[in-house]
Amino acid sequence: MSQYNWEQSEAIVLVRHHLKMLPPSKLSSLKTEIEDYLQFREEVDRFLQHYFSGVCTQKCYQDNYSACCGHEGITTFFADVVINVLMSSAKEIDRLLEVLSLPDQGMKCVYLGEMGCLWRIKPIVCEMFLCKHAKKTVFDKAPSALKEWEELKSREKRYTWPDRPVLFDDLESHFIRAGYSSSLMYFHNSPGLLRVKSLAIRKRKTALHKF
Repeated sequence: MSQYNWEQSEAIVLVRHHLKMLPPSKLSSLKTEIEDYLQFREEVDRFLQHYFSGVCTQKCYQDNYSACCGHEGITTFFADVVINVLMSSAKEIDRLLEVLSLPDQGMKCVYLGEMGCLWRIKPIVCEMFLCKHAKKTVFDKAPSALKEWEELKSREKRYTWPDRPVLFDDLESHFIRAGYSSSLMYFHNSPGLLRVKSLAIRKRKTALHKF
């Protein structure tokens, strides 16, 4: 098993174990916490299905045009794993662990099956990636779609950009408080994201001092 597959598998097993140990009330609380994000993801999915389904199916999935589904090419946040495990069946999670344990399958993403991505709620990096060819093909013909896409990209930051309290950071914190650690906890380990949080804290303190 490659380092990438091992890190992915470890995170999935860790999350599933912890969620199984939670009382129903805590599990329900976590599901409530992600409701707004799931609504956002539904809106993004409808947008992509409407404008990009044909383009991406042909150029990316069938013709291997884009690197968006490349071998070990995706960044998976720990919160992506939490949300997906929360919303997936035991069979779906078993399938992810199964493919992660298989030998190298070539140049495609380990999670890319015959019918597409094996995740029920796929990683946000994958969901929000559009290659240059796809964007030019669609946005040149439908400028209004570009404005809608930019609004969705802006809303994405409400969950993933830690210049304020955000869902992805909060989900990591929940597991850290429970005593867990994962290399996928970028919101608590990535120097770049830690700088974003530190700068945001300083700005808030400066603003408070002005009053």
